Amino acid sequence: MKNFLKFFLVGIFFGIVLVKSEAVSWYRIYEMFKFQSFHMYGIIGTAVFTGIILLLIAKKKHLKTTQGTYLRVPLKDKGLIRYIAGGSIFGLGWALCGACPGPMYILVGTGVFSILIVIAATLVGTFVYGLLKRKLPH
Repeated sequence: MKNFLKFFLVGIFFGIVLVKSEAVSWYRIYEMFKFQSFHMYGIIGTAVFTGIILLLIAKKKHLKTTQGTYLRVPLKDKGLIRYIAGGSIFGLGWALCGACPGPMYILVGTGVFSILIVIAATLVGTFVYGLLKRKLPH
């Protein structure tokens, strides 16, 4: 239990940052999808840029994971159609419910209890995908 405390605290900190930066705001997401504001693009771009820099530093310094192996990013299979289809489904769901999967639980913590419907639908969708995974083209 003690091992999970650090992850719990990082999660709380991450939630506070997302709320204070308005990254969980439905209105900010709505503005983004209507191309009316740079706010969310700035947050996402900053996260991508920071991730790239940290991965480059980890690679250069030969940092190891908690399992003792060197940090590496596995190559993805090439294929345009599945990435376009998956990204479109993800974006459509994000636009319809006003939240991407990460902040859904943060929204519950802020008192937006209607997001529980979205969380339930997400869990059902994940379960159905697990049932159909072997029959789907990957």
